[in-house]
Amino acid sequence: QVQLVESGGGLVQAGGSLRLSCAASGRTFSNYAMGWFRQAPGKERELVAVINAVSWGGFKTDYVDSVKGRFTISRDNAKNTAYLQMNSLKPEDTAVYYCAAHESAYMTPVSGFKYWGQGTQVTVSS
Repeated sequence: QVQLVESGGGLVQAGGSLRLSCAASGRTFSNYAMGWFRQAPGKERELVAVINAVSWGGFKTDYVDSVKGRFTISRDNAKNTAYLQMNSLKPEDTAVYYCAAHESAYMTPVSGFKYWGQGTQVTVSS
């Protein structure tokens, strides 16, 4: 089992930045991939960013097109924490953001994200 706790959400103006954190406990953090998802009102949950657990000269990451160049996912295995740095925020980024842990060291398949945090609200005003 993995327990996840997000923090760092809040209200920010368009163009601003936020950094989300996801503290993990339970299984060995360095053994599983991590992801950030979001869900806006009336919309389906969307995968935002993912990062592998295995480092080959760096951790492989991937992003949904709408956040590429603005968001950065990272992890600190020594602190059992994953992060989502969000820059140049837009009103359409408003959503509840969830971190999730994969059952394996790799980010695929998406259905392998089995463990979820409680979510943190991000609101971007125009």
